[in-house]
Amino acid sequence: MTQKTIAFFPEGAYGPALNSVGIAQAVEALGHKAVFLSDPGFVGVYEGYGFETHPVNLSEPMPPEQMAKYWEDFINGHIPNFRKSPYDQIDNYVKECWAAIVDTAKWAQKDLPGVLAKVKPDLICVDNVILFPAIKQFGKPWVRIISCSENEIEDPQIPPHLSGLSQDDHEGHAKFRARFNEVIRPIHDDFNAFLAENGEAPYPVGEFFEASPFMNLLLYPEPVKFRRAHPLDPKRFQYLEGCVRTEKPYEVPVFAANNDKPLIYVSFGSLGSGDVDLLKRIIATLGTLPYRALVNVGDYKDQYTDLPPNVIVESWFPQPSVIPQVDAVIHHGGNNSFTECLFFGKPAIIMSYVWDGHDNATRVQETGHGFKMPRYDWTDEELAAKLAACITDPAMKAKLAATSAHMRAQNGPAKAAHVLDSLLATGRYDG
Repeated sequence: MTQKTIAFFPEGAYGPALNSVGIAQAVEALGHKAVFLSDPGFVGVYEGYGFETHPVNLSEPMPPEQMAKYWEDFINGHIPNFRKSPYDQIDNYVKECWAAIVDTAKWAQKDLPGVLAKVKPDLICVDNVILFPAIKQFGKPWVRIISCSENEIEDPQIPPHLSGLSQDDHEGHAKFRARFNEVIRPIHDDFNAFLAENGEAPYPVGEFFEASPFMNLLLYPEPVKFRRAHPLDPKRFQYLEGCVRTEKPYEVPVFAANNDKPLIYVSFGSLGSGDVDLLKRIIATLGTLPYRALVNVGDYKDQYTDLPPNVIVESWFPQPSVIPQVDAVIHHGGNNSFTECLFFGKPAIIMSYVWDGHDNATRVQETGHGFKMPRYDWTDEELAAKLAACITDPAMKAKLAATSAHMRAQNGPAKAAHVLDSLLATGRYDG
């Protein structure tokens, strides 16, 4: 087999980044070369896994630690908005996010043509929510990876992306779409002007990206996918059933109490850990319950003192090595946490705060794999009852076992590598 070069360009967030790492590991196992195009703040992540990495500025150049602080501050500044419904976040968090995302596309266009000319990839995989014209125009096949909820690919019968609405709430779907399009229109007009400057046709209002004509890889698991009016063509759309990466082993530490009790894992992701007051409240509740708990507190570990004896906090956990050992997970609905819980057959309580976490929270409850809980408006008794149900409910256990078996049989990274290998060999995927 002739070695080909596959370039991966994930957005600057740990979820997409680590999903692409899993796929890149699998394509290298087939004998191809994987390289990363990266937000400067994530170069070290990919190099840490041994990949050649090329920085692409997605904003005004600044030191990586300053960039990380920018997004941390952006999220923390919106904590008051996390109490709002997805609909009421359109005017603040969602609008500001899309304005920032459009700016990343403009910045990327300055660097991408030169970086692509240097790397000379045979295939490009982009995991983002916005079009980068240089990738579409490079002259090689390009693949869109959809690491968030599958409703990034719209359909009239499914909830709009970011809405957190149920499958059958069609009146709510229409209301959310109308408001989203109204609020986002000035930003969208600006984006269409950028597309025109770069020789691309305008997108309809509300759309910032398109499906690739070559292949689109959805990390969403089939057991939780939506009922579409227009089923996706498998020659252009493949469900990967998650892309769980390999991490170093994790040994559960000895706790000062409750060592014979069920184990809970709590994580709101790398950015959500700034919601210190909420995590402290969850820890206080868990301290009264017959469990052990591992809690990811990000960069705020020094703010946690006088912990209950059944709780251990750390700044980071090798999550794919932790989740298989726990009995239930409390998380924010990020795609990695969502798919890893399903992959390992673990029930989840999702307290979402932004983006597709809202969609995943609704979907985990709608499909019987866990519970959606409000992020702030809950009582100790309600959290205790949901945890007890996660650990003891036989129907949920059976559902999770079946989903886990299905996902493990698929082997998402290997499936993705097979699809990409086929595209490199023939220019298409025929199954």
